[in-house]
Amino acid sequence: MKDYELTVLIHPDLEVDIEAPLNKVRDIIKTAGGTITSEDNWGKKKLAYTIKKQDFGVYVYMEVKLPADALLKISNTFNITEEVLRYLLVTVDEKGRKALEEQAIAAKNRTSTDDDDREDRDDRRRSRDNKEEE
Repeated sequence: MKDYELTVLIHPDLEVDIEAPLNKVRDIIKTAGGTITSEDNWGKKKLAYTIKKQDFGVYVYMEVKLPADALLKISNTFNITEEVLRYLLVTVDEKGRKALEEQAIAAKNRTSTDDDDREDRDDRRRSRDNKEEE
């Protein structure tokens, strides 16, 4: 099974009871032989252009593991599902994911180094201020 990212745009009128269409999407994935590793509801957002006479949509992002033959089944099912306005199913870019993780680690290290530098500057200022007061 391969890792995929699935972003689904759900009809905005279903926002009140979002669990029903989400359960339908989850069932479609499980029926096709896939598993959902993570799920994130991004909420209702304004669309850049009208899709099926709708100006808004509820965005839901999922990371899924799917067998190769499940892609066509899922695509065909989402195309005829009324709750789903649009969907985007793409493979996970492992190189890109590793690069992002490395950037996050580097940024975290840079932040801790910056904090140390600030503390050193504050200490120097305090000692200089104390000398001026004397």
